[in-house]
Amino acid sequence: MRLGTGIVLLALGAILTFALNVDVSGIDLQVVGWILMAVGALGIVLELAVWGPRQRRVTRTTDAYAEPAGAPVRRSTTEETY
Repeated sequence: MRLGTGIVLLALGAILTFALNVDVSGIDLQVVGWILMAVGALGIVLELAVWGPRQRRVTRTTDAYAEPAGAPVRRSTTEETY
């Protein structure tokens, strides 16, 4: 579940719980709304806990030539974003 899916489930559950006043036989929409809000909140927390702290690294490799000898030199740089 991605972050957007959790937010959509949370919003849909809040709409079912607090905004609708409809009686449907055989199903309680308020309970369904609470369940959707719980699943959405759990999805948001898990998404942030699992994917939030990971390190993102970008490694770029460039080829160049050394000045004195003319031999090829490979240089790589690593950028880390948090």
